[in-house]
Amino acid sequence: GLLRSDSIPEVGEDAAATVGMAETLSEEEQEELRKELAKVEEEIQTLSQVLAAKEKHLAEIKRKLGINSLQELRQNITKSWQDVTSTTAYKRTSETLSQAGQKASAALSSVGSVITKKFEDVRNSPTFKSFEEKVENLKSKVGGSKPAGGDFGEVLNSAANASATETIAEQTEEETH
Repeated sequence: GLLRSDSIPEVGEDAAATVGMAETLSEEEQEELRKELAKVEEEIQTLSQVLAAKEKHLAEIKRKLGINSLQELRQNITKSWQDVTSTTAYKRTSETLSQAGQKASAALSSVGSVITKKFEDVRNSPTFKSFEEKVENLKSKVGGSKPAGGDFGEVLNSAANASATETIAEQTEEETH
């Protein structure tokens, strides 16, 4: 009868295969299939109309409630985000990233300590000490009466101030002559 073991052509199969199949059906079987086809098409049409009516009713209810597309989108995104964050994969990934962040922070802290140590090593090196002594000597020659000492920044500031003071004194002398 209607349930034959012959295969039904898939979408995209050529028309010749479909025509060949129709030839193997009896006139009675073809007529029954045409009736069934008409019935299924009619059911699809009815369901499409019912669906359209339901969608129109849904839109009317949303309009009365003041729900607009933006609010709906926001609610969908919020719900989707909640769904994502509740998954095991998200929780595992979040934990892994948190641990990675902690390890990176510890590594950066360690790098900072190493850099600080290297700066201390450079400051204590004979080359830096020699440079610092030369600046001290320059300061004592330029500054005069101030005692030697202080940190490197103070020495540079003193030298700069002494140089600026000499320039102002020279300008004042030129103006008075």
